[in-house]
Order: sequence, then C-alpha cells, then structure tokens
Amino acid sequence: MGPAIGIVGGGQLAWMLAEAAQRRQIALQVQTPSPEDPAVGLAAGVVEASVRDVAGTAELATRCSAISFENEWIDLEGLAPLAAQGVQFVPSLKALQPLVCKRNQRELLQRLNLPSPRWFPLTAACPTPSKTTPPSAGQPALPDGFQFPLMAKAATGGYDGKGTAVLRGPEDLVALIAQVDPANWIVEEFVEFEQELALVAARDRFGEVVCLPLVQTHQHEQVCDWVLAPVEASHALQQAARNIAASLLTSLDYVGVLSLEFFYGRRGLMINELAPRTHNSGHYSIEASSCSQFDLQLLCVSGQAAVEPSLVVPGALMVNLLGFEQRSADDPEADYGDKRQALAALADAHLHWYGKRGSSHGRKLGHLTVLLRSTDAQERRHEAMERLQEVRSIWPLPGGTAAA
Repeated sequence: MGPAIGIVGGGQLAWMLAEAAQRRQIALQVQTPSPEDPAVGLAAGVVEASVRDVAGTAELATRCSAISFENEWIDLEGLAPLAAQGVQFVPSLKALQPLVCKRNQRELLQRLNLPSPRWFPLTAACPTPSKTTPPSAGQPALPDGFQFPLMAKAATGGYDGKGTAVLRGPEDLVALIAQVDPANWIVEEFVEFEQELALVAARDRFGEVVCLPLVQTHQHEQVCDWVLAPVEASHALQQAARNIAASLLTSLDYVGVLSLEFFYGRRGLMINELAPRTHNSGHYSIEASSCSQFDLQLLCVSGQAAVEPSLVVPGALMVNLLGFEQRSADDPEADYGDKRQALAALADAHLHWYGKRGSSHGRKLGHLTVLLRSTDAQERRHEAMERLQEVRSIWPLPGGTAAA
C-alpha cells in the first residue's frame, strides 16, 4: 500500500474516493460519525467522530500525510491551530476560507471580476430600527436596482435545494425575514438561463490546472437529476469556462478539485455556485474518463502531478437515483433489490449504490452512469434522452414528474 491520506467525511463522495484509492494503492483514512456511513467499509482506517470534531481531525492527522474534505462544512477557526502545528490540509484552510460560505463566494467573484449574479445580503432589505421604533417596525425594502422575483440562499448549511427560497413578491421577503437569521442569508437576482452547466477542475501542487469536459446538468426540485457529458458547446464557451476555473484556482493558490456550476443564457456564462470538492456533476468520469474526478483528488492531495483527463467514450449520461418514497432502514424493501438488478442489467450501464440506510423524498441513494455511443452531438443527446426514459421506467423521479 502506498501513501496514506485522510478525508473528513464518510458519505458517498468519500466512498467513491475510497474506491479510487484502492485502485491506486493509496491508504484512505476517514473521519466520520457513524460506522454505517458509506465510506467506512472501504477505508483503510476510521476515526469515529463528527466531521467538525477538531480532536477527531487531530487523531486523523497522526495516521496520514495530508487531509482533505468531503464537504464544505468545515470549522476553519477550530482547525487553524492544527495547520499552525504543521498538519497539511489540501486544499489549504486559507484557500478554503472564501469558498465555504456563499456570501464569501460572491465577494470573491466580485473581487476577481468574474461573471456571477448580482446579490445583496438579506440584512440590507431589513428595516432599520431607530431609537423610537422597535426592530419589528417598518417594511422590508429591496436595495436600488433589484426587483422581484429573486432567489434567496442560506450562506452556510444549505445543500440539494435545502436553504433556498424563491422570493416572488414582498410578502415572500417579509416571511423569509421572519423565519430565518438574515445575517446568514444572501439574495440574488433571478437569472434567466437556457442551460445549467458544470465543470470539474483540479490544480496540483506544481500549479498545473486540468479540467474534465464541460457538462450539462438538469435539476429536479433543485436537486441534480441528470448530467450529460460532454455538452455540445462551442470551443469559445468551453475555453471561457476553463479560463474562469484556472483564474479561481490560481488566485487562491488552491490545490485539489474545485467544481463550478454555471448558468448559460442570453447574458453568457455566469457562475452560480462553487464547491471545493468532488461533485455530483463529475460522477460520470469514473467510467467515461481516462482519469476520474476522484483520481484527480487523490493525485493532488498525495502530492503527485495531475493528469489531463480525456473521455474514453463519445459521451455519458449520469442519472441520480433519488428517493421517491419514505422507507425506514429496517424495511426489507429499503435496498430496492429488484430495481437495482433491473438498472444494472441495462446495456452499457454502471450502477453505484451508496448503501445508505433508509429512503426519503429526494435523498441521493445512488447513481447510474450510461455510456453513450453516438459520435454526433445531436444524435448523442437524442440517445441520452432515450436512455433516460429507460432508466425512469425502472426508477421514477420523486413526485413522478417526467424529466425534460
């Protein structure tokens, strides 16, 4: 077994990283709170502790040469003393600081003059109390230049559609301010777009930046439904996305995988969100690419040179298997054995089942990657949509809404 690296988190991203680590003979140690978490069974070792338990991370550091993270819910302040003592975090805590909070992300993009939606802190819409009026007095008001509809987002803690709210009018704004801590929310202009795109990029310790292909993502109830790789896009659009990624990675001196979500439409390419980790939009790369996003993360964290990935097939469709009903962990049908068998039997299909206990509406239980054979972009999209209907005939979407 080769070098040992640590990962804080034990969910499906850590599980797929552990699979890649086994293939590369890298010992992966994980820090996760439950022995039933997906990555535990494949890890070389486990520190059973919350992902925000600094003492657990200190223990993890004794077992490996470098530590990375499965998600962005990181206690940067708590981990700072470990970094000062020489624990190597990849990406560094300094590089992560502008990325672990959506407000920080928006401020970073403004500083770098990179295209992103206009925004304001929710506190800017709150009535300002005076000496003679209580804080609850007065009506919220939008800053100059903004109008409804708007998109509100929790700056921290939101994921897979949680921590977001569409504000269609003043009454929605009033209700949101009454329900949340305005200091932890931002509000963005509502962007009209033709497609949602995503790019997984990586930068190694030698400053080399590599990227997976630009892909299209499709959402269902604000959770990723499917991903089509590669998206049919002009060379100029693909290069613009790569240039944005390289600018971000280099300006932050960031080492590791960074995932970028874009809106694309009449106003061109705009950054929606950034994720300092491997990402749902890159799962197709396990089978479809010469170097997966998990391989890239392992190379960067272990100090090796990143390898420029290339597709080994004309394209791929990744479909998320989202929970479409409530099933408790002790339900004998909760593993969906029949449906999993039918999915795995589809031609050119690769099933990844995360082994989570129980099912709930919209929960990511697994994904299926279908390799595509058409070399023409339009024919490949048609092939992908036909294959998507095949998958949906076996595994329906939550609520039964058809994907488009």
